[in-house]
Amino acid sequence: MTWPEPTTAPAPLPGVSAAAVFLPAGLPREGKVAFWDPAGGPLPQGGAGEVTELTVVRRHGGGAGRRTVAARLLSVTEALPLLVRARRHPAAHPAAACWGAAALHALHLVARGKLLPGLTGTDHDAWRSGPLDADDIAQLRAIAAAMPYEAYGVPVQARGPLRLPDPEALVRAFLDAVADSLPRTPAAAHAVGPAFAATAPQHLPGARVWAAEAAAGMDAGVRVSLRLDLSGYGMFDSDHDEDARRAGSAIVQVHSLADPTLVVDAAGLWEGERSDAFGPRARIDALLALRRAARVWPPLGLLLERPVPDVLPLTESELYDLLGSAATRLDAAGVAVHWPRELARTLSATAVVRPAPGSATDGTAFFDAGELLAFNWELALGGEPLSQSEMDTLAEAHRPIVRLRDQWVVADPELVRKARKRDLGLLDPVDALSVALTGTAEVDGEIVEAVPAGALAVLRDRLTEGPQATVQPPGLDATLRDYQLRGLAWLDLMTSLGLGGCLADDMGLGKTITVIALHLRRARPEPTLVVCPASLLGNWQREIARFAPGVPVRRFHGSDRSLADVAGGFVLTTYGTMRGSAPQLAAHTWGMVVADEAQHVKNPLSATAKALRTVPAPARVALTGTPVENNLSELWALLDWTTPGLLGPLKSFRARHARAVENGEDAQAAERLARLVRPFLLRRKKSDPGIVPELPPKTETDHPVPLTREQASLYEAVVREAMVGVEAAEGITRRALIMKLLTALKQICNHPAQYLKETAPRLHARSGKLTLLDELLDTILAEDGSVLVFTQYVAMARLLSAHLTARGVPSQLLHGGTPVAERDRLVDAFQSGEVPVFILSLKAAGTGLNLTRAGHVVHYDRWWNPAVEEQATDRAYRIGQTQPVQVHRLIAEGTVEDRIAEMLAAKRALADAVLGSGESALTELTDRELADLISLRRGA
Repeated sequence: MTWPEPTTAPAPLPGVSAAAVFLPAGLPREGKVAFWDPAGGPLPQGGAGEVTELTVVRRHGGGAGRRTVAARLLSVTEALPLLVRARRHPAAHPAAACWGAAALHALHLVARGKLLPGLTGTDHDAWRSGPLDADDIAQLRAIAAAMPYEAYGVPVQARGPLRLPDPEALVRAFLDAVADSLPRTPAAAHAVGPAFAATAPQHLPGARVWAAEAAAGMDAGVRVSLRLDLSGYGMFDSDHDEDARRAGSAIVQVHSLADPTLVVDAAGLWEGERSDAFGPRARIDALLALRRAARVWPPLGLLLERPVPDVLPLTESELYDLLGSAATRLDAAGVAVHWPRELARTLSATAVVRPAPGSATDGTAFFDAGELLAFNWELALGGEPLSQSEMDTLAEAHRPIVRLRDQWVVADPELVRKARKRDLGLLDPVDALSVALTGTAEVDGEIVEAVPAGALAVLRDRLTEGPQATVQPPGLDATLRDYQLRGLAWLDLMTSLGLGGCLADDMGLGKTITVIALHLRRARPEPTLVVCPASLLGNWQREIARFAPGVPVRRFHGSDRSLADVAGGFVLTTYGTMRGSAPQLAAHTWGMVVADEAQHVKNPLSATAKALRTVPAPARVALTGTPVENNLSELWALLDWTTPGLLGPLKSFRARHARAVENGEDAQAAERLARLVRPFLLRRKKSDPGIVPELPPKTETDHPVPLTREQASLYEAVVREAMVGVEAAEGITRRALIMKLLTALKQICNHPAQYLKETAPRLHARSGKLTLLDELLDTILAEDGSVLVFTQYVAMARLLSAHLTARGVPSQLLHGGTPVAERDRLVDAFQSGEVPVFILSLKAAGTGLNLTRAGHVVHYDRWWNPAVEEQATDRAYRIGQTQPVQVHRLIAEGTVEDRIAEMLAAKRALADAVLGSGESALTELTDRELADLISLRRGA
């Protein structure tokens, strides 16, 4: 349907306050829309349409009377755009807005093809809107009910009693006028002839009978539906004739579109029942509706061959079809399918994990039982599980509907298949627990709902509900804070169930004392093995002696290490020693193994991680402030050590969880993973409500630093030279070149002497960062403060140490090559206030050390992961700190450091969701993205 081109430009709305009223005519298309001013004022000058006088009804006093006003008359096609605009105009008169709603309704009807041809009382051609369904009629009546009197207040007759038109009839006349106007275009008249196409009236006296039928059908349109009758379902029409078994029948019902409450069976309609209400065309319309329905479901075509299209006998295959896609197609075609009320469609299937028959598992030491668990389908009707005999009945059914519990039940073929193959095999305890915690399982390549039963359900509830309140154990010479008591209760629960756990508290929240308390609570005769970095051996020994006096502590480290006479208490060793002495450690009996700073075994393929897995223990605890630094495989490595098998093989874990979560592709995958790991990983942050009051304030400041002229020249030269090689390389060579480039740029940002590897450099006035560091240190030392200075480069740390020595600033340096005994001496010297400036390499000193003497932390250069920087900051900002901590991050303006700072801000949010993407991700940038990342911005 095309919109007729107006002969003139559309008229502006004659004042936004103008009221509107429709004036019908003998030919619907000749009706007019009159715009008039309810206040009685003159109409604006200009615009299309003629200005005339209009008799309207106006209220005055307690009554109403006729009044003549000026009005502008527009044809229906001219008025439509104005009315549509008035529908939403905030200042439009309510009468114009109501006719705007009628205009939109009329346009929607025409767009849907709701047009019926007919004749006027003078036998002239006219289109009318129809047939109207129940929703169309409801919309029409709603518009009429909302109309103010100005929208229809034109008297039906000029003299005599004052009578106004019925608003509903007036709206219906307007719908007819729009339907009679829009199809009439010059192109239509030329193509199909003048009748019902030309604007000029066409006299058609010979079409009176046909027009009467069409007019009757307009208001008596019908739709059909199917009511299914299952009485006699499964019975035979003849003895032992399988093909004659009945599957019920579909009874045709006829509904009136004009009155939704009017419905009759087709048999009754053909017998003349309610024929006065349905109209003379009801049978024809019902046949036409069945013919349309047969196009989407061919079995209905059989009804068209019968004198009375009342009942369609159904075969079982047809009943199956109606249970599935056929009902959907019929519904889209306007044919509803009504099932018997007694037919139950609430049969469901759930995968259930439960202890196998005869299992001794009681849920108290679940993983010690070593029992396999049964995994099978359980079907339920209305939420009530079916018995085995009922499932057998369903499994033996070969029909779409089955009788269960004195009611008919839809037997979906997929559910019948599950009833026949209900046993899904056996699961080991770890796989069963994974199913219980996630609520899902993979069956035949499909993720399905799964629930635990019996002892497994009890275990799941104990894990998800969390531990009960606890008190600190005897022998602990300290008072645990509330959150530390909760951590102790959680670890005690996990280890008592034969499970492991990862305590992933922020650094400085007391993981060490919590593990010491756990050792005392477990009170096992076997010793606890603690594996930690070499820098933490002294800290562990001091903490145990302080908080658990009398508990024996032995270091398994150095050339004279031995496990002879070890019968209880703690044994401390390093990751390096453990890697070389794994067979000796594995041969000893341990009550618990603790991996401190467990991110050291985040690579499951490393020799250290493999060696740690060979040391058996009934309880395993991982301690780390960063359970995920770069990707979720690191989380897998930690939890697969604490609870082996929990997350399945690494390859399947990557495929099912990690890729979807890291890429943000599947929110459900992230939720499944969270449900699975949450009971096995306790994560607390310093910002948590129960911890914040325990710590002083922390202030973080980014210090933008300009490059010196020398730094800027070096930076641009390196970028130009390196990008030529990067653009020409591919694969691993390209990635290696990018890593080399990024390292070079960061070294230039630190100091030219570091990049140039100068042996006896002049350091002063060559680096913006070094100049700012001098200013910060002067201020801090003038206030008698202490400061930690972190850098990821040992070479830069040595340059800083030499520079401060030349300036006469007392400082000391700790890096990866510092012996263990010397580390302890340096820590004690700083904590006692002997040296105010402590320079540390990030990797060697970013974890484990307690340096609460510092009130300031300076990050001279940026690491690629914010969690690592936060760990370094936590050397000072930790439980025991009594002074505010100020964190200073030095960032070279306009450089790759500037861009990385923006990326780290976004990455910190991902780290909070246990996500990350390491430095290696930058090697996958395109040439254009890399150039944008590293190019020196001249504004700097």
